[in-house]
Amino acid sequence: MTTRSLIVAALAAALTLTAVPANAHRRDPDPLVIGHRGASGYRPEHTLASYQLAIDQGADYIEPDVVSTRDGVLVARHENEISGTTDVASHPEFAGRRTTKVIDGTPFTGWFTEDFTYAELSTLRAKERLPQVRPQNTAYDGQFLIPTLDEVLDLAVREGVGVYPETKHPTYFDSVGLSLEEPLVAALEAHDLDDRSDDVIIQSFEVTNLQDLNRMTRVDLGQLVDATRGPVDLPGVTYASMVTRQGLRAISTYADGLGAHKDWVLPRTNGATTTPSTVVRDAHRADLVVHVWTLRRENQFMATNFRIGTDPNAPGDLFAETQAFLDAGVDGVFSDNPDIASAALADWLR
Repeated sequence: MTTRSLIVAALAAALTLTAVPANAHRRDPDPLVIGHRGASGYRPEHTLASYQLAIDQGADYIEPDVVSTRDGVLVARHENEISGTTDVASHPEFAGRRTTKVIDGTPFTGWFTEDFTYAELSTLRAKERLPQVRPQNTAYDGQFLIPTLDEVLDLAVREGVGVYPETKHPTYFDSVGLSLEEPLVAALEAHDLDDRSDDVIIQSFEVTNLQDLNRMTRVDLGQLVDATRGPVDLPGVTYASMVTRQGLRAISTYADGLGAHKDWVLPRTNGATTTPSTVVRDAHRADLVVHVWTLRRENQFMATNFRIGTDPNAPGDLFAETQAFLDAGVDGVFSDNPDIASAALADWLR
């Protein structure tokens, strides 16, 4: 067998050993716009203000990344290391909490949510993660709290939008005795968001926790695939192997959708997008929906054929980029700029 065949076989074996039928997926009639960390192009990410703005701008779903505090409270942060998204460094009372940890094989130095109780974490304030790219967002630094998952779910229910939580580093959190899956499922049940008909999709870059969740909940599940590397809980398996026909069929045994890095759908040659790949077609044949990430308006995050000018931080043509992915057949897009993505979708539907 070739190396690629061996990887695919290992993936299929790892998935099917404990696979149970995935939840029956409800295909949405029109593509979705998912507010990536809220409307993070305009407000500090993972704040209630960011989520609310995404809703106001037409997002169908809001996306909270989920990590845990020391006392088991799930909060919305992109990473458990929070020096880049909060003012923790300016709190002398927490100076002694700064440390170095290895998360998924990579060392990080800073402050980590699992070293704080929620009461302590609630004394911090959010700040813009990309101040050099989005200096206008720094005007909101210090204004917003770190929201709990319950607060995000309350907002979603109140506003009538879907919620798309991502479990961050589930294997790591298991290793420190703070499993994410059980409290996440409990929170969904408490908000009456635990049926197949509810607009909830739980996503992860790992596999094992999605398999576990497939037994624990009836809501839809999404397998995230990055452009490189592979799931940390399945050493030797690559994301490249997971987007083959065999890999996608294996994913469909426990998940309902594919959260694909956009380069898997529109590959690039010399920096520009080319003909769409077969990933969307193959995923649909495996009964998986495809949502691509992440569409951002700044030039540096785009293929060269969508950029305008040479300033990497200047806005490119996100409207055109969104429609290119819709033309490629995706079922939804994650965007930091839901207003532009929603306008592009509305125009595309016309």
